[in-house]
Amino acid sequence: MSIESSSAAGTVPADSGHRTENPLSAKGPAISPQASTSPPFADPAALGLGAFAMTTFVLSAINAGLIVKADEPVVLGLALFYGGLAQFGAGIWEFANRNVFGATAFCSYGAFWLSFWFLSQFSAASLPTADAGKAVGLYLLAWAIFTAYMTIASWRVSLGVFAVFVFLTLTFIALFIGAFAGASGMTMLGGWLGLVTALIAWYCSLAVVANSTFKRTVLPVGRR
Repeated sequence: MSIESSSAAGTVPADSGHRTENPLSAKGPAISPQASTSPPFADPAALGLGAFAMTTFVLSAINAGLIVKADEPVVLGLALFYGGLAQFGAGIWEFANRNVFGATAFCSYGAFWLSFWFLSQFSAASLPTADAGKAVGLYLLAWAIFTAYMTIASWRVSLGVFAVFVFLTLTFIALFIGAFAGASGMTMLGGWLGLVTALIAWYCSLAVVANSTFKRTVLPVGRR
């Protein structure tokens, strides 16, 4: 993938005079002209960001208390097919496009949603009632740690993606505390932080689609 092309905003003709914003591809070392051709796949970032945003939005609305907890199964289909399989597929395409950050992020969070679906469907009922909150809290803490170190790398990518990772880290931390300590207020806070995360991710996804379609920067993401 060339430095000029975007793994998150589409490509433009070399002589167009425009440079699209690039939410998910950090600048790298110079590469040879032969390697600077367009990536072999269409930009997968719009799919990955959109899948992440929608699934996060629905679950976060439940965590925030906007709809009752009993309606949580509505997110399971999204977690399996959109946030899970579709986002994981976007990550595989990012590997083909030589985008290490995008591939790691999309494959990891696609796997997160698949694991969330499996946990909800098959594992949660078998957890000891007295320790279930601590077990789920440990699960969320592990994802908070992963997200925190991805946040460090995201600073070099774009301000839009950096904002997604900052709010996602805060979301996981709040949900971890809520589950581990049985603090419903922290879980609700995590829900509201998740809603903000989803909205920013949706904006970045829209930027990918709009910038690629119009072959110019329509919606900036703050390229680093």
